[in-house]
Amino acid sequence: MTPTIQRAALPLAPLATLLLAFSTASQESVLSEPLPVTRVVDGDTVYVQRDGGTEKLRLLSVDTEEKITGRPAISPTKPETVYGQESADWAKRFFADLGTRDEPAKVRLLFPTRDEQRDIYGRLLCHVILMDGRDFNVLLVEQGRSPYFNKYGNSLLKHAEFEAAQKRARAKKLGVWNPATNEPKTEGAPAAKRPYDRLLPWWQARADAIDNFRKFEAAGTAISADDPDALAASLRDHPEAEVRVFGEIHRLYREKDGTLTAEFRSGDRKRALRAVIGMSARAEIEPWLQATKEVFRQNFVFAEGRLEKGPRGLYIVAAYRDQWKLGGPEPKALMEAGASGVK
Repeated sequence: MTPTIQRAALPLAPLATLLLAFSTASQESVLSEPLPVTRVVDGDTVYVQRDGGTEKLRLLSVDTEEKITGRPAISPTKPETVYGQESADWAKRFFADLGTRDEPAKVRLLFPTRDEQRDIYGRLLCHVILMDGRDFNVLLVEQGRSPYFNKYGNSLLKHAEFEAAQKRARAKKLGVWNPATNEPKTEGAPAAKRPYDRLLPWWQARADAIDNFRKFEAAGTAISADDPDALAASLRDHPEAEVRVFGEIHRLYREKDGTLTAEFRSGDRKRALRAVIGMSARAEIEPWLQATKEVFRQNFVFAEGRLEKGPRGLYIVAAYRDQWKLGGPEPKALMEAGASGVK
Protein backbone atom coordinates (compact mmCIF):
# COMPACT_ATOMS: atom_id res chain seq x y z
CA MET A 1 0.00 0.00 0.00
CA THR A 2 1.35 3.42 -0.96
CA PRO A 3 1.63 5.68 2.10
CA THR A 4 0.32 9.20 2.15
CA ILE A 5 2.96 11.51 0.74
CA GLN A 6 3.62 14.37 3.11
CA ARG A 7 4.78 17.40 1.17
CA ALA A 8 4.29 21.12 1.07
CA ALA A 9 2.35 22.74 -1.75
CA LEU A 10 4.90 23.50 -4.44
CA PRO A 11 4.64 25.43 -7.73
CA LEU A 12 4.39 23.34 -10.85
CA ALA A 13 7.41 23.03 -13.09
CA PRO A 14 7.12 24.05 -16.77
CA LEU A 15 4.88 21.40 -18.27
CA ALA A 16 5.23 19.39 -21.42
CA THR A 17 2.32 21.02 -23.18
CA LEU A 18 -0.83 22.06 -21.39
CA LEU A 19 -0.34 19.94 -18.35
CA LEU A 20 -1.26 22.57 -15.80
CA ALA A 21 -4.55 20.70 -16.13
CA PHE A 22 -3.02 18.01 -13.89
CA SER A 23 -2.79 20.08 -10.78
CA THR A 24 -5.57 20.79 -8.34
CA ALA A 25 -3.36 23.12 -6.31
CA SER A 26 -3.96 26.89 -6.08
CA GLN A 27 -7.37 26.70 -7.75
CA GLU A 28 -8.39 30.33 -7.53
CA SER A 29 -9.02 31.86 -10.94
CA VAL A 30 -7.65 35.30 -11.79
CA LEU A 31 -9.03 37.78 -14.34
CA SER A 32 -6.65 40.30 -15.89
CA GLU A 33 -7.22 43.94 -16.77
CA PRO A 34 -8.39 44.74 -20.35
CA LEU A 35 -5.57 44.19 -22.87
CA PRO A 36 -5.33 45.24 -26.54
CA VAL A 37 -5.32 42.45 -29.14
CA THR A 38 -2.31 43.01 -31.39
CA ARG A 39 -2.44 39.97 -33.68
CA VAL A 40 -4.63 36.98 -34.47
CA VAL A 41 -2.84 33.99 -36.00
CA ASP A 42 -5.63 31.44 -36.15
CA GLY A 43 -8.69 30.30 -34.24
CA ASP A 44 -6.86 29.57 -30.99
CA THR A 45 -3.67 31.65 -31.12
CA VAL A 46 -3.89 35.34 -30.24
CA TYR A 47 -1.37 38.01 -29.23
CA VAL A 48 -2.07 40.80 -26.73
CA GLN A 49 -0.12 43.79 -25.47
CA ARG A 50 0.76 43.46 -21.79
CA ASP A 51 3.23 45.10 -19.42
CA GLY A 52 5.00 46.90 -22.23
CA GLY A 53 5.50 43.77 -24.31
CA THR A 54 3.61 41.30 -26.47
CA GLU A 55 2.20 38.06 -25.10
CA LYS A 56 1.35 35.05 -27.26
CA LEU A 57 -1.65 33.20 -25.87
CA ARG A 58 -2.54 29.52 -26.06
CA LEU A 59 -6.27 29.21 -25.46
CA LEU A 60 -7.15 26.43 -23.04
CA SER A 61 -9.54 23.55 -23.79
CA VAL A 62 -9.82 24.35 -27.52
CA ASP A 63 -7.94 23.17 -30.58
CA THR A 64 -9.09 24.62 -33.90
CA GLU A 65 -8.03 22.90 -37.08
CA GLU A 66 -4.72 23.83 -38.69
CA LYS A 67 -4.81 26.52 -41.35
CA ILE A 68 -3.28 25.84 -44.76
CA THR A 69 0.41 26.68 -44.97
CA GLY A 70 1.70 24.03 -47.36
CA ARG A 71 4.10 22.72 -44.73
CA PRO A 72 4.10 19.02 -43.74
CA ALA A 73 1.52 18.15 -41.08
CA ILE A 74 2.96 18.24 -37.55
CA SER A 75 0.88 15.16 -36.72
CA PRO A 76 -1.46 12.79 -38.57
CA THR A 77 -4.13 13.86 -36.09
CA LYS A 78 -3.68 17.55 -37.01
CA PRO A 79 -3.83 17.88 -40.80
CA GLU A 80 -4.10 21.28 -42.43
CA THR A 81 -7.70 21.71 -43.56
CA VAL A 82 -9.89 24.08 -45.52
CA TYR A 83 -12.00 24.64 -42.41
CA GLY A 84 -8.87 25.41 -40.40
CA GLN A 85 -8.13 28.22 -42.85
CA GLU A 86 -11.73 29.41 -42.75
CA SER A 87 -11.63 29.50 -38.92
CA ALA A 88 -8.37 31.46 -38.94
CA ASP A 89 -9.85 34.00 -41.34
CA TRP A 90 -13.03 34.20 -39.25
CA ALA A 91 -11.08 34.82 -36.04
CA LYS A 92 -9.15 37.69 -37.65
CA ARG A 93 -12.40 39.32 -38.79
CA PHE A 94 -14.04 38.65 -35.42
CA PHE A 95 -11.45 40.58 -33.41
CA ALA A 96 -11.10 43.28 -36.08
CA ASP A 97 -14.84 43.93 -35.82
CA LEU A 98 -14.58 44.30 -32.04
CA GLY A 99 -12.14 47.18 -32.46
CA THR A 100 -12.28 50.47 -34.31
CA ARG A 101 -10.08 52.14 -36.88
CA ASP A 102 -8.21 53.93 -34.11
CA GLU A 103 -8.28 51.36 -31.33
CA PRO A 104 -7.86 47.56 -31.40
CA ALA A 105 -10.17 45.15 -29.66
CA LYS A 106 -9.55 44.60 -25.96
CA VAL A 107 -9.96 41.39 -23.99
CA ARG A 108 -9.38 40.10 -20.48
CA LEU A 109 -7.39 36.96 -19.72
CA LEU A 110 -8.80 34.39 -17.31
CA PHE A 111 -6.31 32.10 -15.62
CA PRO A 112 -7.44 28.86 -13.91
CA THR A 113 -5.08 29.33 -10.96
CA ARG A 114 -3.37 32.12 -9.05
CA ASP A 115 -0.09 31.20 -10.70
CA GLU A 116 0.00 31.97 -14.41
CA GLN A 117 1.27 29.05 -16.49
CA ARG A 118 3.00 28.75 -19.86
CA ASP A 119 3.61 25.87 -22.20
CA ILE A 120 7.10 24.89 -23.37
CA TYR A 121 6.80 27.36 -26.25
CA GLY A 122 6.36 30.22 -23.81
CA ARG A 123 2.70 30.77 -24.64
CA LEU A 124 0.47 32.00 -21.83
CA LEU A 125 -2.28 29.46 -21.05
CA CYS A 126 -5.64 31.11 -20.48
CA HIS A 127 -9.23 31.82 -21.45
CA VAL A 128 -9.92 34.95 -23.49
CA ILE A 129 -12.85 36.90 -22.05
CA LEU A 130 -14.51 39.43 -24.34
CA MET A 131 -15.50 42.83 -22.98
CA ASP A 132 -19.17 41.83 -23.08
CA GLY A 133 -18.36 38.95 -20.71
CA ARG A 134 -18.44 36.09 -23.21
CA ASP A 135 -15.72 33.46 -23.01
CA PHE A 136 -14.12 33.23 -26.46
CA ASN A 137 -12.84 29.71 -25.74
CA VAL A 138 -16.38 28.49 -25.03
CA LEU A 139 -17.65 30.44 -28.05
CA LEU A 140 -15.32 28.49 -30.36
CA VAL A 141 -16.84 25.24 -29.11
CA GLU A 142 -20.39 26.65 -29.22
CA GLN A 143 -19.98 27.50 -32.91
CA GLY A 144 -18.36 24.19 -33.79
CA ARG A 145 -15.07 25.84 -34.70
CA SER A 146 -13.28 23.66 -32.15
CA PRO A 147 -14.07 20.48 -30.26
CA TYR A 148 -13.83 20.51 -26.48
CA PHE A 149 -10.12 19.72 -26.26
CA ASN A 150 -9.63 17.80 -23.02
CA LYS A 151 -6.59 15.80 -24.13
CA TYR A 152 -4.65 17.38 -21.25
CA GLY A 153 -7.45 17.20 -18.72
CA ASN A 154 -10.99 18.44 -18.25
CA SER A 155 -11.25 22.19 -17.82
CA LEU A 156 -10.62 23.30 -14.26
CA LEU A 157 -12.95 26.26 -14.78
CA LYS A 158 -15.72 25.43 -17.23
CA HIS A 159 -15.95 21.71 -17.87
CA ALA A 160 -19.76 21.63 -17.80
CA GLU A 161 -20.01 24.69 -20.08
CA PHE A 162 -17.67 23.14 -22.64
CA GLU A 163 -19.55 19.85 -22.60
CA ALA A 164 -22.91 21.59 -23.05
CA ALA A 165 -21.57 23.84 -25.82
CA GLN A 166 -20.19 20.87 -27.73
CA LYS A 167 -23.43 18.94 -27.32
CA ARG A 168 -25.38 21.84 -28.86
CA ALA A 169 -22.88 22.30 -31.69
CA ARG A 170 -23.01 18.60 -32.57
CA ALA A 171 -26.81 18.55 -32.47
CA LYS A 172 -26.89 21.50 -34.90
CA LYS A 173 -24.10 20.00 -37.05
CA LEU A 174 -22.06 23.18 -36.82
CA GLY A 175 -18.50 23.57 -38.07
CA VAL A 176 -16.38 20.48 -37.56
CA TRP A 177 -19.55 18.48 -36.77
CA ASN A 178 -21.06 19.11 -40.20
CA PRO A 179 -20.43 16.06 -42.43
CA ALA A 180 -19.94 18.41 -45.38
CA THR A 181 -17.07 20.27 -43.68
CA ASN A 182 -13.75 19.72 -45.49
CA GLU A 183 -15.42 17.65 -48.19
CA PRO A 184 -13.77 18.31 -51.59
CA LYS A 185 -15.77 20.36 -54.08
CA THR A 186 -14.72 17.98 -56.82
CA GLU A 187 -15.89 14.41 -56.31
CA GLY A 188 -12.98 12.05 -55.79
CA ALA A 189 -10.47 14.81 -55.07
CA PRO A 190 -8.24 14.35 -52.01
CA ALA A 191 -9.32 16.06 -48.83
CA ALA A 192 -7.94 16.29 -45.32
CA LYS A 193 -10.27 15.57 -42.43
CA ARG A 194 -9.53 15.29 -38.76
CA PRO A 195 -10.54 11.87 -37.30
CA TYR A 196 -12.79 13.09 -34.49
CA ASP A 197 -14.45 9.69 -34.18
CA ARG A 198 -11.14 8.40 -32.84
CA LEU A 199 -9.80 11.59 -31.27
CA LEU A 200 -12.67 12.26 -28.87
CA PRO A 201 -12.57 8.82 -27.15
CA TRP A 202 -8.78 9.12 -26.90
CA TRP A 203 -8.90 12.58 -25.38
CA GLN A 204 -11.63 11.49 -22.95
CA ALA A 205 -9.62 8.48 -21.80
CA ARG A 206 -6.66 10.75 -21.11
CA ALA A 207 -8.92 13.20 -19.25
CA ASP A 208 -10.28 10.33 -17.15
CA ALA A 209 -6.72 9.37 -16.22
CA ILE A 210 -5.93 12.94 -15.20
CA ASP A 211 -9.10 13.03 -13.09
CA ASN A 212 -7.83 9.89 -11.34
CA PHE A 213 -4.52 11.59 -10.67
CA ARG A 214 -6.21 14.73 -9.34
CA LYS A 215 -8.03 12.63 -6.73
CA PHE A 216 -4.81 10.95 -5.62
CA GLU A 217 -2.97 14.26 -5.60
CA ALA A 218 -5.67 15.89 -3.47
CA ALA A 219 -5.32 13.03 -1.00
CA GLY A 220 -1.55 13.42 -0.98
CA THR A 221 -0.93 9.95 -2.45
CA ALA A 222 0.49 10.76 -5.90
CA ILE A 223 2.94 13.15 -7.51
CA SER A 224 3.18 14.22 -11.14
CA ALA A 225 6.29 12.85 -12.84
CA ASP A 226 6.53 16.32 -14.40
CA ASP A 227 6.88 18.02 -11.02
CA PRO A 228 10.59 17.65 -10.20
CA ASP A 229 10.43 19.99 -7.20
CA ALA A 230 7.73 17.89 -5.52
CA LEU A 231 9.61 14.68 -6.30
CA ALA A 232 12.81 16.10 -4.81
CA ALA A 233 10.93 17.24 -1.70
CA SER A 234 9.40 13.78 -1.28
CA LEU A 235 12.82 12.13 -1.47
CA ARG A 236 14.29 14.65 0.96
CA ASP A 237 11.52 14.38 3.53
CA HIS A 238 10.72 10.66 3.21
CA PRO A 239 13.75 8.91 1.71
CA GLU A 240 12.57 5.39 2.62
CA ALA A 241 8.92 5.75 1.59
CA GLU A 242 7.41 4.40 -1.59
CA VAL A 243 5.67 6.93 -3.82
CA ARG A 244 3.12 6.80 -6.60
CA VAL A 245 4.00 8.89 -9.66
CA PHE A 246 1.81 9.74 -12.63
CA GLY A 247 2.84 10.67 -16.15
CA GLU A 248 3.55 9.66 -19.74
CA ILE A 249 6.50 7.63 -20.95
CA HIS A 250 8.62 9.62 -23.37
CA ARG A 251 11.43 7.21 -24.21
CA LEU A 252 12.69 3.73 -23.39
CA TYR A 253 16.39 2.91 -23.17
CA ARG A 254 17.91 -0.57 -23.12
CA GLU A 255 20.94 -0.30 -20.87
CA LYS A 256 24.18 -2.28 -21.35
CA ASP A 257 23.58 -4.19 -18.13
CA GLY A 258 20.29 -5.57 -19.45
CA THR A 259 18.01 -3.26 -17.47
CA LEU A 260 15.47 -0.94 -19.03
CA THR A 261 15.19 2.79 -18.33
CA ALA A 262 11.85 4.52 -18.92
CA GLU A 263 12.03 8.29 -19.16
CA PHE A 264 8.87 10.16 -18.24
CA ARG A 265 7.75 13.06 -20.40
CA SER A 266 8.78 16.37 -18.88
CA GLY A 267 8.88 20.05 -19.71
CA ASP A 268 12.45 20.05 -18.40
CA ARG A 269 14.36 17.15 -19.99
CA LYS A 270 17.36 17.78 -17.75
CA ARG A 271 15.21 17.00 -14.70
CA ALA A 272 13.04 14.28 -16.23
CA LEU A 273 12.15 11.43 -13.91
CA ARG A 274 13.33 7.99 -14.96
CA ALA A 275 12.19 4.53 -13.92
CA VAL A 276 14.52 1.55 -13.62
CA ILE A 277 13.17 -1.86 -14.68
CA GLY A 278 15.17 -4.96 -13.86
CA MET A 279 16.43 -7.39 -16.49
CA SER A 280 14.16 -10.19 -15.28
CA ALA A 281 11.00 -8.10 -15.79
CA ARG A 282 12.05 -6.22 -18.92
CA ALA A 283 10.55 -8.68 -21.39
CA GLU A 284 7.12 -8.26 -19.77
CA ILE A 285 7.16 -4.54 -19.02
CA GLU A 286 8.85 -3.14 -22.16
CA PRO A 287 6.09 -3.99 -24.69
CA TRP A 288 3.46 -2.80 -22.21
CA LEU A 289 5.17 0.56 -21.79
CA GLN A 290 5.76 0.81 -25.54
CA ALA A 291 2.02 0.41 -26.14
CA THR A 292 1.26 3.36 -23.87
CA LYS A 293 3.23 5.63 -26.23
CA GLU A 294 0.92 4.93 -29.17
CA VAL A 295 -1.65 7.37 -30.51
CA PHE A 296 -5.25 6.42 -29.61
CA ARG A 297 -4.11 4.38 -26.59
CA GLN A 298 -4.20 5.29 -22.90
CA ASN A 299 -0.90 7.15 -22.54
CA PHE A 300 -0.82 7.85 -18.81
CA VAL A 301 0.60 5.45 -16.25
CA PHE A 302 1.09 5.16 -12.51
CA ALA A 303 4.35 3.75 -11.21
CA GLU A 304 4.91 2.86 -7.55
CA GLY A 305 8.30 2.45 -5.96
CA ARG A 306 11.09 4.10 -4.04
CA LEU A 307 12.73 7.29 -5.26
CA GLU A 308 16.50 7.38 -5.62
CA LYS A 309 19.01 9.92 -6.87
CA GLY A 310 21.55 8.86 -9.49
CA PRO A 311 24.05 10.43 -11.91
CA ARG A 312 21.26 11.41 -14.32
CA GLY A 313 18.93 12.74 -11.64
CA LEU A 314 15.93 11.27 -9.84
CA TYR A 315 14.61 7.84 -10.70
CA ILE A 316 11.99 5.52 -9.32
CA VAL A 317 12.73 1.86 -8.71
CA ALA A 318 9.70 0.15 -10.27
CA ALA A 319 11.26 -3.09 -11.40
CA TYR A 320 8.20 -5.36 -11.46
CA ARG A 321 5.02 -5.45 -13.50
CA ASP A 322 2.71 -5.12 -10.50
CA GLN A 323 4.29 -1.73 -9.75
CA TRP A 324 2.86 -0.33 -13.00
CA LYS A 325 -0.77 0.46 -13.84
CA LEU A 326 -2.57 2.42 -16.51
CA GLY A 327 -3.60 5.88 -15.38
CA GLY A 328 -7.14 5.31 -16.63
CA PRO A 329 -9.21 3.24 -19.06
CA GLU A 330 -8.28 2.60 -22.64
CA PRO A 331 -10.19 4.78 -25.14
CA LYS A 332 -13.76 3.60 -25.60
CA ALA A 333 -13.33 3.14 -29.36
CA LEU A 334 -10.37 0.82 -28.76
CA MET A 335 -12.28 -1.29 -26.25
CA GLU A 336 -15.31 -1.53 -28.53
CA ALA A 337 -13.05 -2.70 -31.37
CA GLY A 338 -12.05 -5.65 -29.19
CA ALA A 339 -8.37 -4.77 -28.91
CA SER A 340 -6.56 -6.44 -26.07
CA GLY A 341 -6.24 -3.91 -23.27
CA VAL A 342 -3.49 -3.40 -20.76
CA LYS A 343 -4.07 -2.95 -17.07
